[in-house]
Amino acid sequence: MVRHSVFFWLDESLTAEQKSSFEEGLGSLAVIDAVASGRFGTAAATPERSVTHNHFDYSLFLEFESIEDHNAYQIHPDHEAFVDAYRPWFREVRVFDTEF
Repeated sequence: MVRHSVFFWLDESLTAEQKSSFEEGLGSLAVIDAVASGRFGTAAATPERSVTHNHFDYSLFLEFESIEDHNAYQIHPDHEAFVDAYRPWFREVRVFDTEF
């Protein structure tokens, strides 16, 4: 099992409509056939601590049954379309992949 964790910091000038579009795009990634499960969210308003990093705008968590499924997702046309459509809105993106 592989968990693909992606954290997004978006351009601060995005409108509510653009953020809604971005959320639709995130949701579309979870239904790609290589994905076993997925969901997205925003930073939780938990108390700030020295080890807490919750200044991102959105996070995406996708799980794959194998590295091969993960790799197939990376080159899937729907994933590539998401990146092409929304890349101009990213200030920063960080990816953390974990194997279980």
